[in-house]
Amino acid sequence: MKPSDQLKQSLAQLAERFADDLLSAIRAATVDELVDGRAPAASPRPSMRAPAPKAPRRASAARPTKGINRVRRGADEIQEIIDSIVKLLKKNPKGLRAEHVRDELGIDPKDLVRPIREALDQKAIRKKGEKRATVYFAA
Repeated sequence: MKPSDQLKQSLAQLAERFADDLLSAIRAATVDELVDGRAPAASPRPSMRAPAPKAPRRASAARPTKGINRVRRGADEIQEIIDSIVKLLKKNPKGLRAEHVRDELGIDPKDLVRPIREALDQKAIRKKGEKRATVYFAA
């Protein structure tokens, strides 16, 4: 028998064993486990276990948890945030990056995008730099 024939035969046996193990695991699983995507309690081989679930992200007070629709903010609420941004930037004449503004005001990153954009449009603030190197200043 040629070495290439031996390799083909070994690969075929491994593939067949894998398929058998996979079917055994599926048959041993409950319907709930299959629907939820969780691995059965006693999987035949450790390599067939599902990856461990990721830890849930910490939700901030300003941001609703996943699965809950985001609350629409009115123009007056956006303007309040803009005013607080301008006030903060006036206290910091050297300017601040967006993450520093966010941390100081306790605002979620997604909730800061629109107020900064509108503050720039209103010329209440100005910016210098690009992307993560952007620094905002009071106008």
